[in-house]
Amino acid sequence: MKPAIHDASARQPSGGPLRVPGRGSNRNGRTRKPGVSDLEAGIAGLLDRSIQELRLAWRQLHRSGPPLGLSRDLLIRALAYDLQERAHRGANAALRRRLQRLAGASEKGALAGDPGLVLKAGTTLVRQWRGHTHTVFVREDGFEYEGQHYGSLTVIAERITGAHWSGPRFFGLTQRVRASVAEAGR
Repeated sequence: MKPAIHDASARQPSGGPLRVPGRGSNRNGRTRKPGVSDLEAGIAGLLDRSIQELRLAWRQLHRSGPPLGLSRDLLIRALAYDLQERAHRGANAALRRRLQRLAGASEKGALAGDPGLVLKAGTTLVRQWRGHTHTVFVREDGFEYEGQHYGSLTVIAERITGAHWSGPRFFGLTQRVRASVAEAGR
């Protein structure tokens, strides 16, 4: 057994990991992205600014004034997000496509809901509930259940169960339900 070392210079500083000469500043040994420390400094600098300086920074970034009633804390968070977005070149392509689809659907007045869930008109959803089979027909402008038109599956699920349910989840259309069904089958 080795004797305990009482020499403070032989121990690692308690403030963080020991730096190894010749290696980068992170654990993987990779060099840091250029500009990351600038980004961190810019975000940290927001905390020291007054509300007037934060509003001026907002105007410089957005070319308009910040929304009325925005607290200092939210202004700092929004500006920090903007700085990160600009440093990392904004949202990825998949997110931009999804946002474009949502905007297009909103302009057309399409059904609200999960944009990842696309039900084609003519699809029939079938669900067994307490010994009864319930059938829902998907239409262009909503859903049809027992001869009546509905704008959402949630309303139909509530009518069937008598309690609040997520319609897509009730009919087994969500990722969460699919994942639990797949795990149960293993």
